[in-house]
Amino acid sequence: MNIKVIAALSIVTSALAIVAATTFSDAAVQASTARADPGQEMTIYRAPGCGCCDSYAEYMEKNGYSVTVKDDRNFDQRSVDAGVPARGIGCHLAVVDGYLVSGLVPAEIVDRLLEERPDIKGITLPGMPPNAPGMAAVKSGTLKIYGFGDEGISVYSNE
Repeated sequence: MNIKVIAALSIVTSALAIVAATTFSDAAVQASTARADPGQEMTIYRAPGCGCCDSYAEYMEKNGYSVTVKDDRNFDQRSVDAGVPARGIGCHLAVVDGYLVSGLVPAEIVDRLLEERPDIKGITLPGMPPNAPGMAAVKSGTLKIYGFGDEGISVYSNE
């Protein structure tokens, strides 16, 4: 082969590699940013003035949810009445697409709940873990999320 043919093949090969890398990169970005349907509605019932609930609402909005926050001095009783186990109450109660989400559950876990659609009433992250969204700037460490429903309570996620 002469030098012009080799140079031309090299340019074509480089161009194909760039196209393939760009296509893969675009697909990876789309997959990594896949979240709830744009504007998926979430209503959060929380104790009036709770700052971590405000931070959590902002976090969920950044992750594609349309969040309405409602002050409810009795959100804990509302949680139990709705089916959240009394010993599993989080710092607020959210309702999203027919499911209950109690506490500072990470967005990717809520996304998974909505995608998998298990036959449960909801999920809960009991208490106010300091490494959860709304308490920490970035989730760190492990958070144990429980699923609950007519069949009882079980671990939904431990990550």
